[in-house]
Amino acid sequence: MSVPRIAIVGHCAAGKSTVVKLLVGQGLDSYSVAQEHSIVHDLWKHQQPDMLVFLDVSLEELRRRKANPDWPEWIFDAQNQRLEHARDHADIVIDTDNAAAEAVAATIARFLDTAIRS
Repeated sequence: MSVPRIAIVGHCAAGKSTVVKLLVGQGLDSYSVAQEHSIVHDLWKHQQPDMLVFLDVSLEELRRRKANPDWPEWIFDAQNQRLEHARDHADIVIDTDNAAAEAVAATIARFLDTAIRS
């Protein structure tokens, strides 16, 4: 199998961009999908990824990362709706609330390695 394409989705501030940079640095074909901003429920499928990763983050952690305790809950809820299809189809869902980006990238790499060997 050639290097698989990995699509990364999740809320704002879930760590998508940072994790993608780390994975690309490891030679993995990874890209972030702004699914949380799109009403196209399967936008994540448009580049035909081999693997879909969902990075989860709580509203409280999102507010902490954005340094904005008043970041609107209604936006978070709207993003949840926009992300529902991706979450349902994700190969792996990772809670990023208490995980460093390096640990998240390592989890994805291990998951990918296991999937390839299976």
